[in-house]
Amino acid sequence: MIVLHQIYCRTPALAVCLSMALTACVPMVIGSTVMGTLVATDRRTSGSQLEDEGIELRGINRMADQLGDRAHVNITSYNRRVLLTGEVPSMADKQLVEQVMGRVENVLSVVNELTVMNKTTLMQRSSDTLLTGKVKAALVDAKDLYANAFKVITERGIIYLMGRVTSREADRATEIARSISGVKKVVRVFEIISDSELRSMLPQAAQAPASATP
Repeated sequence: MIVLHQIYCRTPALAVCLSMALTACVPMVIGSTVMGTLVATDRRTSGSQLEDEGIELRGINRMADQLGDRAHVNITSYNRRVLLTGEVPSMADKQLVEQVMGRVENVLSVVNELTVMNKTTLMQRSSDTLLTGKVKAALVDAKDLYANAFKVITERGIIYLMGRVTSREADRATEIARSISGVKKVVRVFEIISDSELRSMLPQAAQAPASATP
């Protein structure tokens, strides 16, 4: 079940962007362990994650062919469900992008959150990047959530949350994102799963955060 909600927030903002990288010099066994953990908490199979990367790459190439540089379109695929955000010059372009993405191989569904307006400035996009980092950091700090279970996208101060999560996790992550200074609105694009589904996909030792009290 895909859930799309809008929750309004307030306040202007400054944020800290966090990044994590693995270098080629890290031993392979450590890389495998890290990736195994990420796959588990991401809640997609490794195959689905590769498919999502392929969907995004094919989508970017097709947008370049169709729209050139007259639009700013971000394509985010999670479990083969695509979220479109950004700005396009006309309603016809908005519909065109959705149609093009709907024909991309392996795409199950498309959520079109494109806005008809002028493209945002580099300064605005930099601000959005910082805000994304701040929300991600807050999710990491939350002891009752798996931060890697969520994908965070920001456009013009609007936070989009994606992931395969329970209702409790969805509400908790939304609460956290709403509390961040500078977030104008939170849009939830979740695939809601049951507690039993969550237990079945996580190792026994990793299930504590899912049942913790906020």
